[in-house]
This record gives sequence, structure tokens and C-alpha cells, in this order.
Amino acid sequence: MAIKVLSAIILLWLIKGLQIAFSWDLGVYGVYPRELDGLLGILFAPIIHGSFEHLFSNTMALFVLVTALFYEYPKSAKYTFLIVYFGSGLGVWLFARESYHYGASGLTHGLMFFLFLIGVLRRDKPAMALSLIVFFLYGSMVWGILPTKEEISFETHLFGALMGIICAIIFRNKDPKPPEKKYSWEQDEDAVEENVSELKM
Repeated sequence: MAIKVLSAIILLWLIKGLQIAFSWDLGVYGVYPRELDGLLGILFAPIIHGSFEHLFSNTMALFVLVTALFYEYPKSAKYTFLIVYFGSGLGVWLFARESYHYGASGLTHGLMFFLFLIGVLRRDKPAMALSLIVFFLYGSMVWGILPTKEEISFETHLFGALMGIICAIIFRNKDPKPPEKKYSWEQDEDAVEENVSELKM
């Protein structure tokens, strides 16, 4: 899976390089709210970036979060990815400011919120550990859902986060939890309880 994610990221860099080399204005393929032509952006906006800095800021987060999603939650990963990808764009099209919105930040915010919240909801050790790691690395994304700078599409971040939260709630039990390891003293306690129950009977 990591190889597939890396290949997709290389494609994003290739698209950006071609955009610069041939002076393509790909921004017009972003989401433009409440315009029929702007609906195309729901599909294309996440692969378009305004600058190399914009793309670079998303690259590592995409690699880490997408890889973690498919590794830890293989049964719900595909559904979560698609819902966040298309749902964030649809939310932007319905409610955002009238401007072109593009970039993979909606996807990164959605996956960060998903991985954090689902760990809190599931409470098994691997999920909680991943939740803490993700929040430690990308917890600052929480501030991205607030309108701080006019040139930044906080709406993309916001609707990505909302889609991630919804997916975490819906799919929290879709992937089986790993069996909990019991220490010897816990096993001894269980055996004592069973013996006591048998004596009472």
C-alpha cells in the first residue's frame, strides 16, 4: 500500500511540474461553489495545487495518513477515503465562498480527524496508539478549520474534517478489534472467578 500511495504522490508532483512547464491554469478545474461547471472540481480539486509550497505541505501528510488508514482499517479504508474525497468537495460546492477551491487539504484534514476520533471511539490499544501519534503529528490541523487567512480555503478543511468525523462514527466497528492480550495475573483472576461461580452452583 505504501508503494501505491507514493506513486499517487509522485503523480501529483508530475501534474504540478507539467502545470508550471506549460503554464497551464489548472485552478479553473477546482470546485467553484453553486456553479454547474464547478462540480467537476469535486473530482479534480484534490490533485491540483496552487504552488509547490502548497503541494509540499500536503505531501508527507498524505503519505502518512493514507498509509495508516489502509494499514490499520483495511475494511473501512476504501469507503472512508471515497467519502472524504468526494464529500468534502460536495460540501465546498454547496456552502463555500464563491471562489475556486483546490488542493488535497480536505483529504488530509478528513483522514486526520478520522484516525484520531476512531481511536477514541474504539478504545483498543492499536487504534488508540495510532490516534495519539496522528494527533501529535498533525493536531495543528484543528486550527485549519477556522477562517484565518482569506487565501486559504478553510471550507475545504472544515468539510474534510466533518466527513472524517462522520466516517469514524459510522465505521468504528467495521474492522474487527485485535484480541486483547491478558497477563498471567488476569488469567489467574478469571480462573478464580470461574471456580467461585461453580461452587455457588
